[in-house]
This record gives sequence, structure tokens and C-alpha cells, in this order.
Amino acid sequence: MKYAPLALLLFITLVSSAQTTIKQDASIKQMIDEVSSKNIETIIRKLVSFKTRHTLSDTTSATEGSGAARNWIKAEYEKYAKESGGRMTVQFDTFTQPKSDRVDKPIHLKNVLATLKGTDPKDTRVYIVSGHYDSRVSDVMNPNAVEPGANDDASGTAVSMELARVMAKRNFPATIIFMSVVGEEQGLYGSTNVAKRAKAENWNIDAVLNNDIVGNTHGMETDLKDNRSVRVFNEGVPSAAAGNERQIAGLIALGGENDSPSRELARYTKEIGERYVDQLDVKLIYRRDRYLRGGDHIPFLLQGFTAVRITEMNEDYNRQHQDIRTEKGVDYGDLPDFVDFNYAQKVARMNLSVLANLATAPAEPQNVGIVTSGLTNKTTLKWDAPKTGKKPAGYYVLMRETISPYWERKYYVTDNTATLAYSKDNYLFAVQSVDADGHESLSVFPKPAR
Repeated sequence: MKYAPLALLLFITLVSSAQTTIKQDASIKQMIDEVSSKNIETIIRKLVSFKTRHTLSDTTSATEGSGAARNWIKAEYEKYAKESGGRMTVQFDTFTQPKSDRVDKPIHLKNVLATLKGTDPKDTRVYIVSGHYDSRVSDVMNPNAVEPGANDDASGTAVSMELARVMAKRNFPATIIFMSVVGEEQGLYGSTNVAKRAKAENWNIDAVLNNDIVGNTHGMETDLKDNRSVRVFNEGVPSAAAGNERQIAGLIALGGENDSPSRELARYTKEIGERYVDQLDVKLIYRRDRYLRGGDHIPFLLQGFTAVRITEMNEDYNRQHQDIRTEKGVDYGDLPDFVDFNYAQKVARMNLSVLANLATAPAEPQNVGIVTSGLTNKTTLKWDAPKTGKKPAGYYVLMRETISPYWERKYYVTDNTATLAYSKDNYLFAVQSVDADGHESLSVFPKPAR
């Protein structure tokens, strides 16, 4: 992709329901094409074959229970790692979960992490794609029932594993972690352990994509059938800002309630996902998660990291958290025959497009600000170059009306400042880095600057 000279601002109109005119990266498109619905189906059916993956289930059997499941997941990741030239390492993230409402005694638990190390030693960024491998039935404390968990959440685990298979063979400047966590159904325990560990060890996590329930296309009761749409849940006021009156007051004063890092990641997911994946409509849901419910992205949000939850558009509650049975002619149970593997493939391809673009792009610009030294109907923004990784070829200044959910215009500049003939009173702005091949970073919402 060629860029305009500094004297000419590149103007791109983004239409929410259509792809932009920006070209696709051929190497990323090739990876997307390699994501296989058959492989996803094979992974899901294998996970279901362990009969139960309940967090409190048996860990000694080689064929049943959560122990057998996690060992198989780790072994599969290790197979993929053989194609990485030594760059992918696989480990258990082991911890002891104390007794709690849904854990009847202290238990040793294990997440599975496959880390594809970035090729740029100066780039410290980390990206995570995750699903949870544990399952449950109607009684959340029953570890011994047949608990297939095909859609919830073998589908999300399959997304993480299939992306690891495809991406292990490629090079990315930044690091990508393909993660399968335990304990979601009992209380988000696996993801909480990783998020706290990441905070304590100063991981430079730029984005977390949590895939939970991504294989169903049928809506119970409404009878809606939709294999095109996927929801991306994203918070407004950052969870980590709870109790920080100064930070919240700043958001209110700037009108930044809709421009949290999570919300910028969701917008990015929509733009890039729809750019690369055919017949895909990414729906941004302006909530942290479903109504009064939660998922494995939340512990990362609480630690101050940027994260979203990716979930199918219409849920079938006859398949979620249900004992396998038939009542009055209605089948219940989260079985693989009710998963749409082609739809799960589409969601996986969306995840890959986002991860590959972010891990290849320059890091975000730093200290992005709107100059407030004088009253003017123009808007001047300034920023510093990224602190990590490669130098950007240029930057996009993004702009939208305050009532718009999506960025509507992009202006390309090669300097670290830009002045637009639009008032900061009437529009919202952000800045993102871009390399010579068109890979864009996440956008950064500006703060007041002098």
C-alpha cells in the first residue's frame, strides 16, 4: 500500500457495514485461509471425548476428566511448536485455588499457555487469545456427570488451538500467547491467576481476545439463525478505574466514556475482521459482558489490561450448563452435533486477522494529546513515537462525530503532529501508528496537552 506525501492527508471514509478500501496483507490472508473448520471440529470432538472437563473432576485418569484434557491440549500445542523453529514454548501455568463457594476444597489447577516469542528483541508487546477448557452441567458442583461443553467452551479453546497451529509457522515482531484456561465456570480462577501473574511480572499486554461460546448460530425462543454475526463485548468506563475519582472525572470532562482501550480494541476488531473475513458482521456490544454475567476477559480488565469478550450472536440456553436429557421432545445438553463448525471457523479467522495485524504493526503512539493552549475551532494533536518495537512509517489521525460508534475518517501524516479544521468540541479524535505495509496499531484516545 502506498501512502500520500505529508502535504496530502489521506482521507478514508469507513462504512460500518462494509469493508474499507484498504488492501489486505496477502500473507495474513493466506493464514486465514489455512484456518480449518475440520480441525476445529476435530478439537471440539476430542475435548468432548473426555466426558467431563469440570474443574473439580479427576486429574489422574489418562482418558477422562480435566487432567486428561489439559494434558492433551498441552501435547497438541507442543506438536504445533515443532513448526516454530524454537520460538514457541508450551507450559502449564500451575496454581492452588483455595476453597470457595464453588470449590469445595483447595485444588491444584493448570492453565495451558503456548507462547510464540516475537522476533524483534526490542518489541515487548504481548497479545493473548484465550478460551476456557473446563465445562459444567446444571449443578455447578457436580464433577462426575457427562459434561461435554462442546460450545461452552471447547469452541473457544479450539479457536486458540487452531490459531496456534497456523501461526506457529510464521514470524511476528511481537509475542502471541495462545491460552486455554481452567476454572471459568467455578469463578474465572484460571484467567485470574494469569492476569495477576502478568501484572506482577510486568507483561506488556497490549490486547486480550477472549473467545467464549463461539460455535452456535441458533437463538433459542427467537428461532433466529445467524451464521454471519458475532458479538464483541467491550467496557466503557475501565474496570481498573473503579474508585479512581480523578480518572473517572477526566473521562466525564472529555466525553471519553466511549473511548476506553477496550472500546478501541472492539472497533479495531470490527474494522480488521470485516476487512479480512467474508460474510462477517462484527457487532460491538457496549457492555463489559452479557447482562449480569462475566467471562475470562474481566480479570485482565481489573488488572488494567485491554481485553474484550467474543461470543456468538444468538445463544441457545438449552445447550448451556444443561444435563444431557430429553424433556417433552426437547433435547438438552452442550453436544458437538449442535455446533456450527463453519461458523466457529469464521470467528477463528476474525481472531487471526486481528492478532496478526496487531503483532506485525508498530506499537501505539505515546503521550497522545490535544493541544489546549488557546481557543480555536481547529484541533491540533501531538504525540510521541512508540517506546517499543519498530519505527512507524506514519500515523493515522482518526475522527468521528460524538454520536458515532465507529471511526469515520482517517488522515495520514508522517509527522508527530497534525492540525485539522474540525473543532474538538464537536468531534472525537484518536491516533494510531502504521507501518509501510499498512498494518495499524490500536488507536489511542488523546488527553489534554499544552
